[in-house]
Amino acid sequence: MKEIKLDCLDEICPIPLLKANKELERLRIGDILILHTNHSCSIANVVEWAKKHSYPVDYIEIGDGEWEIFIEKIK
Repeated sequence: MKEIKLDCLDEICPIPLLKANKELERLRIGDILILHTNHSCSIANVVEWAKKHSYPVDYIEIGDGEWEIFIEKIK
């Protein structure tokens, strides 16, 4: 298992979602994608998308207005 960081700072939706989807296609099962964003709309969109596609997902606020979204590739 490895962790892959994806920098999506200052990118507005749907760019972070599109980048996350593309990166997940490249990952192996068990890998974790960590998406770094500073747009709160990305949290709603990416988390909703991940849940809809049955990916385990969580997020934390790492700074004032910055978040990391964790998505595990399970399929």
